[in-house]
Amino acid sequence: MSELSPLARFRDRLATGLLDVTSDPAALESSGFWAVCADFEGRLTCARFADVRYAPVPVPVPGAWAGPGTGDWASSLDRAAYTAAVRCIRDHIAAGDVYQANLCRVLSAPVAPGADVDALTALLARGNPAPYAGTIRLPEHGVELATASPELFLRRDGSVVESGPIKGTGRTEADLLEKDHAENVMIVDLVRNDLGRVCVPGSVAVPDLCAVEKHPGLVHLVSTVRGELLPDAGWPALLDAAFPPGSVTGAPKPSALGIIEELETAPRGPYCGGVGWVDADRGTGELAVGIRTFWIDRAEGLLRFGTGAGITWGSDPEREWRETELKAARLLAVASGAYEVSGEGLPT
Repeated sequence: MSELSPLARFRDRLATGLLDVTSDPAALESSGFWAVCADFEGRLTCARFADVRYAPVPVPVPGAWAGPGTGDWASSLDRAAYTAAVRCIRDHIAAGDVYQANLCRVLSAPVAPGADVDALTALLARGNPAPYAGTIRLPEHGVELATASPELFLRRDGSVVESGPIKGTGRTEADLLEKDHAENVMIVDLVRNDLGRVCVPGSVAVPDLCAVEKHPGLVHLVSTVRGELLPDAGWPALLDAAFPPGSVTGAPKPSALGIIEELETAPRGPYCGGVGWVDADRGTGELAVGIRTFWIDRAEGLLRFGTGAGITWGSDPEREWRETELKAARLLAVASGAYEVSGEGLPT
């Protein structure tokens, strides 16, 4: 795949001219513009680029993306296995092991050898626009992904850090249940505790709680958690404190991670990890939670995509399965060419 040159794209910012790649988070405190991909399992890839410029996502070129057929997708957990796992998590909750756990499944489909995630990005920008959309294409380093993430994991501006956890999903606002609000509050508390480990005592606040955000085909409950970093806390300490994101793990996080390892049958990879950029020269950065994310597994010749739901005592197994279907439906249709995408400019 040497013909696909390295690049990173975040909304209307394009980075080219790869300089170096490292797994050391301390590099994010050095200099330059970095694209960052942190897999859920802990693999970190930081790529520094020489040239960063304004460049809107290009208009889709017919035939540039050769996606899988709509019927080609296979799930790591089928409906029966997923609903059984939901019931198992409810048993863990009843036993007092955990309050909430996120249960995910990974969908996979064959992908053409010449498939380019940047061409998929062009389709996603029009078929499923997202506030934290991005692309990282590093063929020689095993990272080729396109994300349409709606969720902020970490935003840093100097000493101010912010997170925007999402919990609660429905087709419309009327679909949101009390369970969704309770789950959001639970995860907000977890994120407050995570940021509190690296923030000035008393500085962590929640300026927005359970705000309703509309996204293509669904709505979410979104909260904002903000704090001021301790003077000696940089990206290494921040990632150590907050990773993996609380909204895609559960509470308490250590217990939820153990349950995830027990029940999920496929690694999440960049899905549910962190994807974004860091400008070390300006002390700014923005990482999204790697949801609504496609990535190419060249070794297996597969395009992968993850979907999941947060499970609480109030969860209905069939409803949680339907939530995973809802989150995936539009994006799989775009990637499979079954969703009509306009060739016009980006939606406002």
